[in-house]
Amino acid sequence: MLKFDVLIIGSGLAGMTLALHLAEKRKVGLITKRDLLEGNSTYAQGGIAAVLDTEDSVEDHIRDTLIAGAGLCNEGTTRFIVEHSKEAIDWLIKLGVPFTRDDEHQTGYHLTREGGHSHRRIIHAADATGAAVTSTLGQKIKAHPNITELEHHIAIDLITSAKLGQPGKQAYGVYALDKNSDEVVTIAAQHTILASGGAGKVYLYTTNPDTATGDGVAMGWRAGCKVGNMEFIQFHPTCLYHPHSKSFLISEAVRGEGGILKLPDGTRFMSQHDPRAELAPRDVVARAIDFEMKKHGLDCVYLDISYKPAQFIKDHFPNIYAHCLELGIDITQQPIPVVPAVHFTCGGIVTDLAGRTDVAGLYAVGEVASTGLHGANRLASNSLLECLVIGKAAAADILAADKIKLPAIPAWDDSRVTDPDEEVVISHNWDELRRAMWDYVGIVRTNKRLQRALHRIDLLKGEIDEYYSNFHVSNDLIELRNLVQTAELIVRSALLRKESRGLHYSRDYPDLLPEARETVLEPVDHAHKD
Repeated sequence: MLKFDVLIIGSGLAGMTLALHLAEKRKVGLITKRDLLEGNSTYAQGGIAAVLDTEDSVEDHIRDTLIAGAGLCNEGTTRFIVEHSKEAIDWLIKLGVPFTRDDEHQTGYHLTREGGHSHRRIIHAADATGAAVTSTLGQKIKAHPNITELEHHIAIDLITSAKLGQPGKQAYGVYALDKNSDEVVTIAAQHTILASGGAGKVYLYTTNPDTATGDGVAMGWRAGCKVGNMEFIQFHPTCLYHPHSKSFLISEAVRGEGGILKLPDGTRFMSQHDPRAELAPRDVVARAIDFEMKKHGLDCVYLDISYKPAQFIKDHFPNIYAHCLELGIDITQQPIPVVPAVHFTCGGIVTDLAGRTDVAGLYAVGEVASTGLHGANRLASNSLLECLVIGKAAAADILAADKIKLPAIPAWDDSRVTDPDEEVVISHNWDELRRAMWDYVGIVRTNKRLQRALHRIDLLKGEIDEYYSNFHVSNDLIELRNLVQTAELIVRSALLRKESRGLHYSRDYPDLLPEARETVLEPVDHAHKD
């Protein structure tokens, strides 16, 4: 058995932030499914929203966030995170993150603008901000003697008082599969943090990496945490449409810097859907593209920034330019074929501003959590900011907490299971689940589609639970079990919302209700609306 003061599940920006804030005073274990730098944070292109410019203000950033969130953002949470935005960026700069400079700007850095923002407030490292931030922090983590990285480990389930037959709701660590040895290890901890990211792989088309399988939401739900606002799945409007490029994102900043959306014949269409045109929030743009594609029977639409000077494009979007060029698309000369794809999970495990969940000793930080910042639609580039601010707050809470006595924890028992004989069951169910979610729980929803999805999920869940009970666990089985649980939470939440708000658009309920209410699912009854 391994023991740590703090165990962090996930190595994105939330997990890394926590590890570095805790490591001076605590022994930290960091579990990651693949390599340290494989996760959504690394793939984030655009940047981090923060109030850095004297012409900008905390109040303006809060207002932009509340507008995008369509009445469901928690104003206290939003204020807390935005007020700490400059401090978070200063910490990253001090650690050596190479943000793009602009010596003519008062801050010394280039700030860009994205959809839904009233000011240029996105600090970035060219068009690969996530990679710049995580590689910088990753080097610090690898060099720190108090941080143990458990790469190629996947958490299976939280170890809780209920699992040990004890009263109360307390977390004591996790059981995890060491993928190198194919053995399940027991990892005990005073405090456990879910920082495992989102659930994009629940859907067929996503900008997320393969690791985004809803693990933290599913594990937290099984452990007794409340889950909130899971119906709000953000579709990024502009994912590159190309048969040889999987999940490549065309940054929001391309539209922020003047990119124009067009039909194949060159006709602009965004102004017919929203007066803000290409700078409307993501949900509006994604729905507009979905509408035009369905109306005209298109496989994709086009994003054109080729009218700008070629050097401007190469300077601002070097990675996008290089990637598209490899595929034969010169974005300085021609438009980029794009489609919407699942990008971000706005809901998650309900937490407070210190990342605390309903289960003592268990925290959730980053995309896995629902703090109230994103509401019904995340404002661009607020997600990395949330990781930084709540990560630091959670670390402070953990450092101030009393130590607990860990109980005796039994080893994982797989004495009654056998090696699986039909791996095809996993791959088939994985594919069926993702197609059902794409077809029935997409950008535009109906009650009938949602009921169809739920029926299929119930059948799949039964098959997967039986498989899980009888066979040795594998990475694919663990992820599939979590995906189907997360999918169920998304569909149940969507069925409870009898209106169209933010990212949830229903043909059966096209109007807004007068009062914005959160959808909160309780583990006890699975269908409680607060």
